[in-house]
Amino acid sequence: MLRRASELKGYSIRATDGDIGRVDEFYFDDQSWVVRYLVVNTGNWLTGRMVLVSPIAIEKAVWLEEKLHISLTRDQVKNSPSVEVHPPLSRQREIEYFNYYGWPYYWEGGGIWGPWPHPRSLVESRARAEADIVQQGRRIGSTGDPHLRNTDEVIGYHIGATDGEIGHLEDLLIDDETWSIQYAVADTRNWWPGKKVLVSLEWIENISWTDSRVYVKLSREALKNGPEFDPSIPLTSEYEARMTDYYQQLRL
Repeated sequence: MLRRASELKGYSIRATDGDIGRVDEFYFDDQSWVVRYLVVNTGNWLTGRMVLVSPIAIEKAVWLEEKLHISLTRDQVKNSPSVEVHPPLSRQREIEYFNYYGWPYYWEGGGIWGPWPHPRSLVESRARAEADIVQQGRRIGSTGDPHLRNTDEVIGYHIGATDGEIGHLEDLLIDDETWSIQYAVADTRNWWPGKKVLVSLEWIENISWTDSRVYVKLSREALKNGPEFDPSIPLTSEYEARMTDYYQQLRL
């Protein structure tokens, strides 16, 4: 099911032995559009510290209670490598983080989570020798930094269509199983009052971090005519089918 990033902010995170804090924002890969980390505000527990929690650690979600259960203890989280949550996250820091928990690296393999489509699959395959972890770290350490950005950075960016500006990016819709971002929510009130539409990620051409803009390969008219999005109404399979059909027609 698809969830709004803004909806997931504030969800409580529960370790195996107690709560650790609440979701503050997310780190996502700006090339594969997958949420790699939840940034958790630990409140009074670890005063002044934000920690990263990978979707790999999420064991179950209790949506009605707005709570995510993770397979880590409070001590594991407390003693995890300190990571700066606002600057772009370096690959070396990710390696330290993954080695600490003993997880295989998500950036190895053909799927969005290593060779797999779901983050929990990495946990099921994490049994390997310590030497393999060290060797893997040496091999990946020189491949450069990942393309990780936080959601708070991109929300509010102007959206540029092929024939001019149409509005701004208001939200992101996340698949709650794969943690991949499926749609961007465009608020067009600056150009077409009152309407919000979903933009399929296949139509996003690029993000300009220096200009604070998201460029899409669609005209303003094409976006305006897309199915309207109402954030107060749960997404249904029928609505998603309409979205798919609409964007399929644009490809023809």
